[in-house]
Amino acid sequence: MQSNENFDALKRGITQLTKLRHPQVLTVQHPLEESRDSLAFAAEPVFASLSNALGSLENCPQPIPKSLKDYKLLDVEIRYGLLQLGEGLAFLHSDVKLLHRNLCPDSIVINKHGAWKIFGFDSCALNQNPQDKQPSWNYTEYDPSIPSVGQPHLDYQAPECIVAGSCGPPSDIFSLGMLAYVLHSPGNRPLHENHGDASKCRRFFADFKGTLSASKLGFLPEGFKDAVKLMLSGNPELRPDAHQFIRIEYFMDIGVKTLNYLDKLFQWDNLQKSQFYKGLPQVLKQLPHRVVLHRVLPCLYKEFVNAPMIPFVLPSILQTLEECSAEEFSEHILPNLKPVLALEEPPQISLVLMQRINLLLKLCSAEVIKTDIVPMLTRALDSRTEQLQELCLAALPSISTLIEGPSMKNVIIPRIKKICLKGTGSNSSLSVRVNCLLCLAKMLEHLDKWIILDQILPFLQEIPHSGEPAILMAIIGIYKMVLTHSKLGISKEMLATKVLPFLLPLCVVQSLSPSQFEALASLISDMVTRVTTEHREALRQLDAVRREAQQLDEALLQTTSPSVNILNDSFSNNDLSSINNSTPMKDGKGLTMEEKHRLAKQQETHQRLQSQSPLTPKAASKPMKINPKDLTSTLLENNLSQLNLSAKVPNSQPNYSSLTSTWNSGGKNQWDCLTDRVGKIKNQINSIDNGIMYQHM
Repeated sequence: MQSNENFDALKRGITQLTKLRHPQVLTVQHPLEESRDSLAFAAEPVFASLSNALGSLENCPQPIPKSLKDYKLLDVEIRYGLLQLGEGLAFLHSDVKLLHRNLCPDSIVINKHGAWKIFGFDSCALNQNPQDKQPSWNYTEYDPSIPSVGQPHLDYQAPECIVAGSCGPPSDIFSLGMLAYVLHSPGNRPLHENHGDASKCRRFFADFKGTLSASKLGFLPEGFKDAVKLMLSGNPELRPDAHQFIRIEYFMDIGVKTLNYLDKLFQWDNLQKSQFYKGLPQVLKQLPHRVVLHRVLPCLYKEFVNAPMIPFVLPSILQTLEECSAEEFSEHILPNLKPVLALEEPPQISLVLMQRINLLLKLCSAEVIKTDIVPMLTRALDSRTEQLQELCLAALPSISTLIEGPSMKNVIIPRIKKICLKGTGSNSSLSVRVNCLLCLAKMLEHLDKWIILDQILPFLQEIPHSGEPAILMAIIGIYKMVLTHSKLGISKEMLATKVLPFLLPLCVVQSLSPSQFEALASLISDMVTRVTTEHREALRQLDAVRREAQQLDEALLQTTSPSVNILNDSFSNNDLSSINNSTPMKDGKGLTMEEKHRLAKQQETHQRLQSQSPLTPKAASKPMKINPKDLTSTLLENNLSQLNLSAKVPNSQPNYSSLTSTWNSGGKNQWDCLTDRVGKIKNQINSIDNGIMYQHM
């Protein structure tokens, strides 16, 4: 039976809650659904109950959520929370004629934005009289036989409810006063703790004098003691009503007023909102960070659907980033801010964002910078607003390492060049063009060398400067960085043919100051020194290579000449007389015709060999046709190729570069090998001679 009564009380409370619609009453998003063993309904997202916030965590999941662990209510949260409860009671008493009858920490919830909401209407009392008569409410006596979970909390009940068995709006005011007392008292304890014992509660109120002494209210803030003393009065008529309560001095705090204004912004027009938002950043400096993050910013996010108001709310949001951790930013702010980063109109949005771009870059991950921040900077470069362009140019160097090479080459640099190439008298001012050059100078060390050589350096000579010292000095600065940086060095050919012809005429520009001229002259002097020093060294090395090649050429001639002499000697020994002596006579008679023809051919061959020049590595006009008997030339060529001399006798010049490297690498050992090879050639030539003699015989 008791279970059924509790069950009915819970159903009645949820049903009543579903009918109520007020900002200070918990919103039901899905009505009650009933099953055999449970009741279920869906409400707006809730952070915790006020009882949980005060340290009672028995009904919380384990382990305790990080956001609730060691949670402490702040002064501005308590002030504004009590104000919200007062507004909720004013609505219930005046508009609905409903008594809550159980206002306590267990029946108050804090939603995800930090707002305090009235809940727990299980013990509520409805007006019994018609609307044209004085309202009246029935009181239900406390029943000890029913579990305390289904009855009002005795520690927060008014004296008339316990002693006289009557109730009215002042009864809820007493409960609200007791709640204010608990929120400020050490240990968050009420005046009396009855632990569900109604008789003990009656004895306490029997001894209650009707008013509290000043000693029991000493911990309350000044300006709030008198209001709480009246709310906890034993005489219901002395207690203020809900409307009087919400107008006391205690709620005139700047933080409370700010939070209250934010909750009622939907009632204002854009002009009123803009005036409020202009002064909001100064107010937020006086509020705790948690209140700003979870209570103020959610109200400002609602303005993101109203584009004209976004530039007014962004300063307050971006100011909050100064105290945000990266985790808080990515979880609470970035998801709401991302759509704003993609907006182009009104242009003031981009201007406000660019003014605090360093904060965004500090908190955004590399991926967010690539996907959201870089496109925003690209749009800023395309803007016609010079201030926006300058802010973008100042921010680009800090994220240049996060911009991919193709994007830097095809998107960022072409836009910077376009802005800078707008000449004097155009839409681009001098400061913008100077900032373009400074931006490029700061990004140089992060750019690929080929981008600098192909795009940046040629671009410097295209900039219309009209003798402006600021532009000239920026150009000189870039050249000096490229000249001195180890990664970005310019070749001497480019310095001599491209850079110096551009810089030298600047030496006669009249607008330069003496110090500026000295900077230019020093740069040109360094460049000339670089060109002459490097070219002098190159010529010295080239001359050394030529001398070495000449020495190797002479060594090659000395190596090949003994072999040629040996070959000539071998053929000179085989003269006609030796051939005649070696030819037998037949029967004491003269030679036959066949023998005479053979001897004539041999003599022609011998004369042709003698008429040829010595075999040296000299190119011939026609390739020599080697007879089967001319085995010496073939053998000599093969041996020389094995020595890596690449001599083709007699058709080509020796390969001096190959010979030089071979000679240098071998040294003395190479010469010894060459000598041994020449000896072998001599032996092989002797063998050839013997073979020739054998053929003649």
